[in-house]
Amino acid sequence: MNAPDRFVLQVPESWPDADLSGESLAGLRAAALARTDDPRQKAAVNDMFRQGRELVRAARKHGALYGAGTVTLFDEGVFMANVMVFAVSAPAGRELNLATLSAQLGGQAAKGRALSNRVVTSVEIPEVGTAARVTAVEEVSLTADVKTKVLTMHTVIPVPTAPRNYLLVSCSSPNLPLKADVYDLFDAITHTFRYVRATEGV
Repeated sequence: MNAPDRFVLQVPESWPDADLSGESLAGLRAAALARTDDPRQKAAVNDMFRQGRELVRAARKHGALYGAGTVTLFDEGVFMANVMVFAVSAPAGRELNLATLSAQLGGQAAKGRALSNRVVTSVEIPEVGTAARVTAVEEVSLTADVKTKVLTMHTVIPVPTAPRNYLLVSCSSPNLPLKADVYDLFDAITHTFRYVRATEGV
């Protein structure tokens, strides 16, 4: 596809930009483990970072342009979330509309098994206009034998200078009990998206 326009996406200050090579994860994991002596919290940290490695691996495979995220340890447990931006193109002869998204996004839905909690809709992004969105609880594989569920929000934003090309803002978190707050956070992050004109600084 054509190179997408430059863009800006604002994330919380505590979310470092992702190292899409995955090389920084070991240091982040060690730092998180050093903050607690609780075996259950250590197990939770290790589990979160296993998920993080899988996400980074998948991001590289699908050509991620940008990523950021957090692994934060609270007294109540661990909070993990991330956002990635991917370049995507509409399938040949088809529009990348809500029907297409419904078939292609949403974990098991992509294999023809609809998820009851999957919601396909459109949203208004202030600096962009109308964008298509899919939210769902998806099941992802951590290993060949271990799977986990994550909250996801995928928002597809048209590239104005390249018809049929889009940027996919994809957010995820394994903190299912915080569903409402997590989706509010993902929505707020996505709403900061804007393209940068050639005459602007990055």
